[in-house]
Amino acid sequence: MSAPEETKPGTTSEAPAKTEESTTNTQPATYTEMASNAASSAGTAAAGLKDSMFSMFGGGAKKEKREDEAEGEEDRSGSSKAKKDAEAEKAAQHEDGEPDDAPESPEIHFEPVVHLTEKVETKTNEELEEQTFKMRAKLFKFDRWSKEWKERGTGDVRLLKHKENGKTRLVMRRDKTLKVCANHYVVPDMKLSPNVGSDRSWVWNAAADVSEGEPEQQTLAIRFANSENAGLFKDAFEKAQQDNEALFSKEAVGGGAAAPAAEPTERTE
Repeated sequence: MSAPEETKPGTTSEAPAKTEESTTNTQPATYTEMASNAASSAGTAAAGLKDSMFSMFGGGAKKEKREDEAEGEEDRSGSSKAKKDAEAEKAAQHEDGEPDDAPESPEIHFEPVVHLTEKVETKTNEELEEQTFKMRAKLFKFDRWSKEWKERGTGDVRLLKHKENGKTRLVMRRDKTLKVCANHYVVPDMKLSPNVGSDRSWVWNAAADVSEGEPEQQTLAIRFANSENAGLFKDAFEKAQQDNEALFSKEAVGGGAAAPAAEPTERTE
């Protein structure tokens, strides 16, 4: 029998030493990689969290970029849609046989049935009279039923003298409408009296005022802007009375008739 081989002391102790050394060298390398990987993962997570937080709280540049891109897409879609609508409309017109620009319709002229070029003359029965006095005033009429004064109108009071018979009458028309509100001869028995002591207003009785068409007895009052105008009216009124008195006296002697009513004046409504 051969003797068992002796193991050298150096051989038996070196093998385990190498194993421990390799184990020791491997473990530090593994820890380094793990730490590096962990740091890399943490950095990635932090970057993702930062981006998320940035976008959440309105990160300016990225949001504006997205808005600009969205507006660009809307503009492109809107223009393309309008273009498509225009092409569709044009195609529909061609299908219907209608041209792009419709021709203008010819001007149609109709001859009037009645020509209004001729001037229509309106007679006022003042054509043969001359104006001897004119003054702006306001006229009132006393209403016998209500026992109060009522306004007849505002306008120009005039004294008109006939060119043939020489008689003078008082005529007054309202402003704008030119409706007659006083029309009677200035006869001698009329008397101008101050109205309640006023120096710019006069009152008188007209036995035959024809402003309403038919002769009618009226109590009239007239008011002027000032006493000076009222004085001028009184002077012209009394002068007309004197002129008419001589004419009416001749008629009374010759025919025995009373003073006639004034000629009706065309009433303009």
